[in-house]
Amino acid sequence: MATRLMVRRRDLLEASAAAVGIAFSAVSVSTVIAQSRTKTTYIITGFTPGLLDGLARLVAAQMKDYAETIVVETRPGAAGRLAVQAVRAADADGSVMLLAPLGFMTLYPHVYKTLKYEPQDFTPVSIVASSPTLVTVGPKVPGDVRTLADFVAWCRVNPTEATYGTAGVGNTLHFIGAMLGRSAGFAFLHVPYQGNAAIQDLLKGEIASAIMPIGSSLGLVQSGQLRALATTGPRRSSFLPDVPTMAEAGYPSLEDLTRYGFFVPAKTPAETVERLSRAILEALRTNEVKSGMAGMSLEIESISTTAFAQLIGSESERWKAIVQATGFTPTD
Repeated sequence: MATRLMVRRRDLLEASAAAVGIAFSAVSVSTVIAQSRTKTTYIITGFTPGLLDGLARLVAAQMKDYAETIVVETRPGAAGRLAVQAVRAADADGSVMLLAPLGFMTLYPHVYKTLKYEPQDFTPVSIVASSPTLVTVGPKVPGDVRTLADFVAWCRVNPTEATYGTAGVGNTLHFIGAMLGRSAGFAFLHVPYQGNAAIQDLLKGEIASAIMPIGSSLGLVQSGQLRALATTGPRRSSFLPDVPTMAEAGYPSLEDLTRYGFFVPAKTPAETVERLSRAILEALRTNEVKSGMAGMSLEIESISTTAFAQLIGSESERWKAIVQATGFTPTD
């Protein structure tokens, strides 16, 4: 009897230990699963609500497996630099990320005397979208000016009228215009504006042309209110297939795409960066994002994290040469 009782007790103890082990394993697995999904994540953008804010919300809505809640927050100011500084100072745990044009990392170091961040302060995660720049003319320019060659010829004959508007000073739009004037050999006066205000003055005939993202004037071109002369992409835009590229118009050095990408603080763990990259790529495959991007006149674009980092390096060198060639003086 005693032996049988001891066996039963031993069996009971072993069974209890096994049950505890199973329960502990279950807790561990559930803990890992819970930890792999961030509770609240913030996407910071550097401009007032508009295209970038809309893009962030579009992608965030399809990143449900990455975080329970994703908050899109705009931090306008200092041409977007305040947002970059905020992300630089954030915890490097994947809970805060920046969505910004690549120019923040590739151009800004060459146009500002001092930046409170360096590109090395961030890990590039993924590009999500791109858009070519569009050169348009309005009613100030005679109606028989239909091509970029026509416009250049008109500018040479009318030097006091040869103006172009952009969304500010020291951005890629500004330098595309400066390089066009330099390449074509005419004085092209830059008129900077806030946001899309250049398009309004273009329609009024107060400036001759505008160099802006394609989405800012696509509808006006399609309705015939503005004339599109060229886009800066490597190929014709699917939104304006009849409009030649800068290369086709004779200016291959002016090829450029505005790319938008996600960045996190540099010390973010590699596995977190990979998980975030995977979530973004999955979002880009959804029909909601595809149709939403088309509505914003954006092309979906994605490359590996490694290729993204290499692109930033090569683009930084390219813009450094352009800024120097134009004689632009860096500002505060």
